[in-house]
Amino acid sequence: MAYNKPIPNDRAKRRGNGGLAALVQAEKMIQIALLLPSSAFVGWLIGAWMDSKLHTTWIAAAGVLFGGISGLIYVIRMALAASGGKPGKKSGEQ
Repeated sequence: MAYNKPIPNDRAKRRGNGGLAALVQAEKMIQIALLLPSSAFVGWLIGAWMDSKLHTTWIAAAGVLFGGISGLIYVIRMALAASGGKPGKKSGEQ
């Protein structure tokens, strides 16, 4: 059985509407920029509330640390999804 090469697609991929695509990209960047500090702030708020209820002084610092780490992990996942990479797989693997 003969193998025929597929016809190459000469048309470049369409990126969509130029203005709308730029707005979507800007929204993604703003979301990434605001996510990390807001997650650390929420961790601090929850930690400060727990400090007042449990009469301790260290839970707020742990909340900031936990919020910052969880925000950083989410930002990395968002960046990988935006770039088209798959988390957990090395480049070149299928």
